[in-house]
Amino acid sequence: MLSGKPLVSIISAGMSKFQKHEGLLAREIFTLAIQEAFARCPRLEPKRDVKAMFIGHMGEAYEHQGHMGAILADWSGLLGIPATRCEAACGSSGAALRTGVYAVLSGLADVVIVGGVEKMTNRTTAEVTEYLAMASDYPFEQYHGITFPGLFALMASRHMHDYGTQEEHFAMAAVKNHYHASLNPKAHMQKEITLETVMQSRYVAWPLKLYDCSLVTDGASCVILTKPELALKYTDNPVHIIGSGQASDSIGLYERKTVTSLTSTKTAAKTAYEMAQLSPIDVDLAEVHDCFTSAELIAYEDLGFCKPGESGKLLEDNQTRLGGRIPVNTSGGLKAKGHPVGATGTAQAYEMYLQLTGQAERCQVKDAKIGLTHNVGGSGATAVVHIYRSTQ
Repeated sequence: MLSGKPLVSIISAGMSKFQKHEGLLAREIFTLAIQEAFARCPRLEPKRDVKAMFIGHMGEAYEHQGHMGAILADWSGLLGIPATRCEAACGSSGAALRTGVYAVLSGLADVVIVGGVEKMTNRTTAEVTEYLAMASDYPFEQYHGITFPGLFALMASRHMHDYGTQEEHFAMAAVKNHYHASLNPKAHMQKEITLETVMQSRYVAWPLKLYDCSLVTDGASCVILTKPELALKYTDNPVHIIGSGQASDSIGLYERKTVTSLTSTKTAAKTAYEMAQLSPIDVDLAEVHDCFTSAELIAYEDLGFCKPGESGKLLEDNQTRLGGRIPVNTSGGLKAKGHPVGATGTAQAYEMYLQLTGQAERCQVKDAKIGLTHNVGGSGATAVVHIYRSTQ
């Protein structure tokens, strides 16, 4: 089923390899992504055509560097254009993508670059944990010592209590995503793992173990957007964005009515589905925000891929694996591809660009026409959902 009026079109995309980029600054890593995007779109003349840039970047603390919008415009060879940093914690470049949609739809810019970047591996695990925790509630969460593994563990344990979900179900998500990452040359962790490996790994915050947690990674990603009526000027194979939703919720987990669902995700998804004139059953593949394996299971339910409490069954039946009914995180997801937080949202869009133009190689979903991305900030205070349509 093809439906929904195109809002904007992706005419190109680029992504660095996600890994420890020893000796490179974030600005240098971003050039790897932008160079790929320019190379994929030879009809584009960047200095002439690109009118604005929106960059997802979570934190100044990693490199003691703010003002990333202007820096990346400079290092992309686009000095002079308006360049704006967007911050929504781990949802920063998802929010930047929605901002880029706004810019094109407004008529102020015909072509914009949307991207994201984070350099994290130059910091210790303790420092990264502290910086990430800044996306939670300071006086009522951070101050008392809880970290994001702890917050997502609370969600996971409640899900187990309410629905009978087992630790093995979380482990199944990790195994699936590592398999997908083993097929993705740009993933950080390109190796398969077994269920036993996950189950025998040490606890980080019960019930979440080491292999239930995403990777600290360096990386950058970007997409180039234009008006749908201009897309064929630049490429013969654009991808349309036909739905866009963003929502917020209380920053503190303690303030929410439920911890087994993200209201922000459900609200953003409802907006995106209605805009696209589609329902969950129409989605061929998805990239969801699996910062922890428990978050992937909750996303299945919030996005309507199954009923509440039935996410474990999807994994048991291999429905979200390549070849299944709705492959999820074909890139390897945050779990195994890596999670350089500012880059994650547009890295998901990059995967959709590859999939819906038939360029995903060993990760390719056969006959994929409709894709969905789901990017979360913090423990769910922000959620951004986009829906994509192939033009093939």
